Amino acid sequence: MRLEDKVALITGGARGIGREIAFLFAQEGADIIVADVNIEEAEKTAKDIQAKGMKSLALAMDVTDYAKVEQAFNKILDKFTKVDILVNNAGITKDNLILRMSQAEWDAVLNVNLKGTFNCLKAVSRIMLKQRSGKIVNIASIIGIIGNAGQANYSASKAGIIALTKSAAKELASRNINVNAVAPGFIQTDMTAKLPEELKQKMKEQIPLDRFGSAQDVAATCLFLASEEANYITGQTIVVDGGMVMV
Repeated sequence: MRLEDKVALITGGARGIGREIAFLFAQEGADIIVADVNIEEAEKTAKDIQAKGMKSLALAMDVTDYAKVEQAFNKILDKFTKVDILVNNAGITKDNLILRMSQAEWDAVLNVNLKGTFNCLKAVSRIMLKQRSGKIVNIASIIGIIGNAGQANYSASKAGIIALTKSAAKELASRNINVNAVAPGFIQTDMTAKLPEELKQKMKEQIPLDRFGSAQDVAATCLFLASEEANYITGQTIVVDGGMVMV
């Protein structure tokens, strides 16, 4: 198993892509902390993992509040003594055109997506620097590379994550800490399932592989980056989009 004896924290791990990452990492031997602002959903995911004979703990975490993030990491250290892997997956959308976008819509998305990633990265860095090892995977998006009408806040937050990944990778590399990002394209989730069929078909026509991605596609890439197989990779953004964006 590629993550045997590792301790992995997944933010936004209760549902969707985060849940899939949690299950895959658990299958590969890691002890899983499912961190989410929705503790009920997090507990459900943790119990589902435990039901399959794997170790998991649910943890309430508001990634926008650094003090609460630090408290959460201290609880993890009390129970597991270390954190080997962090996947910064927590994220939200509040779409609107720039002229109509409110300050609240802008602030909410930047606070969760970008500031939340920074808060967790900063908190775990203190732990990993002492350990002199660690893997950090930040979930970005192709929208952070190409932009998208009606998603100025989301695209800015995800572009910020890509830049943050590069800076953190340079700062932490000397202590054997790898920091990378994954930029998913159109992934089938509960959120995308609600989109009109006409829009989904239009999006599909832009994908060379002629299909939408799955949460498993993203999770598998995260697993690679969190494993020993990616020891010589840092500061990179891997696009998982079926060829939709070729940079």
